[in-house]
Amino acid sequence: MELRQLEYFVAVAESGSFTRAAERVHVAQPGVSAQIRRLERELGHALLDRSGRTVTLTDVGVAVLPLARAALASVESARRTVEEMAGLVRGSVRVGMVVSCGIMELPELLSEFHSAHPAVEITLAEANSDELISSLVDGRLDFALVGYAGTEPEGLSVRVLADEPLVAAVAASDPWYGRESVPLDELLERGLISLPPGTGLRGALDTACGARRPRIAFEASAPPMVITLAQRGLGPAILAASMVSGLHTVRITDPSPHSRLAFAWRAEGPHSPAARALIGLAEKQVTTI
Repeated sequence: MELRQLEYFVAVAESGSFTRAAERVHVAQPGVSAQIRRLERELGHALLDRSGRTVTLTDVGVAVLPLARAALASVESARRTVEEMAGLVRGSVRVGMVVSCGIMELPELLSEFHSAHPAVEITLAEANSDELISSLVDGRLDFALVGYAGTEPEGLSVRVLADEPLVAAVAASDPWYGRESVPLDELLERGLISLPPGTGLRGALDTACGARRPRIAFEASAPPMVITLAQRGLGPAILAASMVSGLHTVRITDPSPHSRLAFAWRAEGPHSPAARALIGLAEKQVTTI
């Protein structure tokens, strides 16, 4: 039994696909399949059910998966211990960023980190905030720039970069053009233009609405498209004030939704030397903002 076989097995189990697992471990798909079949022959049982469109675990696979994860974690812990004793910062750090975020603090942070620790491999992925938060909690990411509303996400430490009110941004042809504010009750009577569920801004809107549901007439995955739709007179765009250009902004009141943008990482649990170095640098950067 080899560690790479366990790594490939875990990758397939978590992704539900040999193709996605191969991309994750940077190995050709036939190589991943061959190594897992060797592992299954050695154990004398199938670990994966390949009969459906999605690869699933057999009963034996379900039992083996936590043991495989534990074995890989132990090896990684041993490697980190050796690096710490040698005073090295190597390895990799996995970073996430909220989709279509124009804030420059993260690129600047990564640039400074790379200059200080060129031996560390940095990977960066974009996703909605809900997915990023989930990936931080379960260890798939080490560090992320996320948006959220209300209290800090459970299980994470955060350093807030921006705390902004949401506004309704409208074109000159809109009935609200020229208004300074609009109460939330009145806002809910309109068809709105918004980012999708899972984003920090949409979470702030939904939190403010409580049990009521906003009527979303148009949903776009990136702020520029939300703005474009509003410029065409299709309704109020719900965005953070700093995102808006070319539109008239109307404050939302009673209550006023707020969205926070923050650096985030797991509050507890082991961090690699590389991840700890990045977190330490981020904490210093936030204090100077």
